[in-house]
Amino acid sequence: MANETTINTNGLKILTSNYLQGVDLSRIDEAWEIITRVHKGQRHFSGELYIIHLLEVASTLASMHLDLDTILAGLLHGVLKEGVSVEELEEKFGRDVAVIVEGSTRITQVQYNSKLASQAENLRKMLLAIASDIRVLLVKLVDRLLDMFLLDMVDREKQLDVARETMDVYAPLASRLGIDWLKRELEDHSFKFIHPEEHYELTHKMESSLDERQKYVDEVIKILYEKLAESGIKPMRIIGRPKHLYSIYKKLIAQNIPLERVYDKVAFRIIVGTVNECYEALGTIHGDWSPVPGRIKDFISVPKANNYQSMHTTVIGPRDHFIEIQIRTDEMDRVAQEGVAAHWAYKEGQKVNKNDAKLFREMKKLVASLQEVEDPREFLDSLIGELYDPEVYALTPTGEVKEFPLGSCPIDFAYSIHTEVGDRCVGAKVNGRQVPLKYQLQTGDIVEIVTSPSQVPRRGWLDLVKTSRARTRIRSWLRREGKEKALKLGREICEREIRKYDTSLKKIIKSGHIRLLLKQLRCNSLEDLLVKVGSGVITLQQLTKGLEPAELRKDHEQNIDLPPEELASLMVSQHSSEEEGHGKAGIKIDGIDGMLVKISQCCQPLPGDPIVGFITMGRGVSVHKADCANLLSSDPKRWLDVSWTGIAEKSYKVGIHISAENKRGIFAEISGAISLDNANIVDISAHTTPTDLAEMTLSLEVGHLEHLNTLMQHLRQLPAVITVRRL
Repeated sequence: MANETTINTNGLKILTSNYLQGVDLSRIDEAWEIITRVHKGQRHFSGELYIIHLLEVASTLASMHLDLDTILAGLLHGVLKEGVSVEELEEKFGRDVAVIVEGSTRITQVQYNSKLASQAENLRKMLLAIASDIRVLLVKLVDRLLDMFLLDMVDREKQLDVARETMDVYAPLASRLGIDWLKRELEDHSFKFIHPEEHYELTHKMESSLDERQKYVDEVIKILYEKLAESGIKPMRIIGRPKHLYSIYKKLIAQNIPLERVYDKVAFRIIVGTVNECYEALGTIHGDWSPVPGRIKDFISVPKANNYQSMHTTVIGPRDHFIEIQIRTDEMDRVAQEGVAAHWAYKEGQKVNKNDAKLFREMKKLVASLQEVEDPREFLDSLIGELYDPEVYALTPTGEVKEFPLGSCPIDFAYSIHTEVGDRCVGAKVNGRQVPLKYQLQTGDIVEIVTSPSQVPRRGWLDLVKTSRARTRIRSWLRREGKEKALKLGREICEREIRKYDTSLKKIIKSGHIRLLLKQLRCNSLEDLLVKVGSGVITLQQLTKGLEPAELRKDHEQNIDLPPEELASLMVSQHSSEEEGHGKAGIKIDGIDGMLVKISQCCQPLPGDPIVGFITMGRGVSVHKADCANLLSSDPKRWLDVSWTGIAEKSYKVGIHISAENKRGIFAEISGAISLDNANIVDISAHTTPTDLAEMTLSLEVGHLEHLNTLMQHLRQLPAVITVRRL
């Protein structure tokens, strides 16, 4: 095993000097001096000296022909945890190196209450750093790749944690940068640890068929050269390489087929001199081998967001095997393999080209879309969902390409343009034709979003969208709306409860009693208190406990110990006497935003029914009949007395059940009676019994309890009707 005195940076400097001519490499020695000092005697989890790992990271970055600042950051990316300050790094190596190192360093100083929260915050920190300098991600990706090579050295739990994070986050991020080789390596190594048995079996089968597969590759390459030469096309090279293991495994799972039926285990790549030759080669191949419908993709005229360009086709080749063929120029091939590193934007004297600038903007959009997500689980789910492998490529009317997962809808498209466009989306035109919001986007669709200033996001949209960006934005709007409505409801509730003590919210604030109340209820501010009351986090009993004099609390607490039926009855009777004696109204059904106070569908109360409100978590007040079984089984501490005062002219749904003689015209008689009483039938279900009775369940719209009682009385008067009861 190597010792620290025999390890040096000579190899790294030779590797770097091969492509960075005229650049002062003495800073590598300065960085080496720091890391050998601060990491003296430290070991990597694999058991090797930690400085060897750092040297390998820097050397890999150099093999990618990256700039000196990135290589230095690769060497130094562990020093902040050992006491070296950001200021010291900036002074010695410049601002860029300090920024990359700081962004590449995991958060270790802060203790989080869960491993999930710690992982989320480390990824959040890394994403924010990436938004300011993409080289942070390059260092992190190479560091993770080298860790994956040695993951056999750690316990099974650690293997799974690292491999899943690599598969879900780091491999897709490598894909975003267009670094294909790095994405493949990360996926295959993660696959090995996440599904070890499947990996072993697949590796064994692929190795056993290696000779046969190589013969087939040689045969196809020879035919391709001959066919292209006949058309006057001279390829620079034709490559046949096995697809990486994880891509084959995904195909086995997706199509539920054995390995023997995966014919396109090899992908062929034809490298030609010009773009025109790409299209000519495609025509020649299709002239000899039948293309598979739906498998032709032109990423040359419409590049992917990571700047990838190539022509893809799948054809039925020799011996009726499916062959996947990619056709591209030499420059396209370099970009496909190396991504952003193919023409590195930070090399001395170079400007950021427009393709890289677009890629960096997309990365910043990714970061911006996740900034509002606070919950660690939601953040990780949103991040993983945002890093999807696109399958649908749709266009704006100006020709800008947008990438989506399969099944995405116009709402996803709208949010990919701008949050405001998504929030106001009412419809879409696809290829000039109006489509509903549930329409599934197809590759090549030209999408024009139709907006309205009165439109707002709907909860049902969450069932339609596929992108995390859209889902996060919709949830964010719904949370804000819920908070505003909870604030309004909480103010109503507090004002009403406080009035019972002949005071007001203003007086409590002025007297200073509000500070005691906030401390007692563990609230940061008055707004926090009102929101928690309105959303049901703080119950009425907790609120009144802070308002009531101590001598009154005993009676109040005794009420809570009553059986639910008695407590509900007492609330209704107290509320009725308050209204009759003092003319005080409770919370009006029509007096607050309809989203805050809703009629419960389990018991469907009508104006005139004895009612009790239930403060739901984040959904306002749900109004139940006082004898509703669901209400009586709920927490009485979240009950609220509500009233029917201030009713507007409107209809309420209610269910009734009718038993009648099964005779001709009975449905017409019943519906005629309902119509005469100015009620409306919303839904009806009926069947006959073995005793020849007609059993009907109807959903009606009526105005109030008296209206329903009159209607039911009229129905009972019909000769054929036996019973009528409210559900």
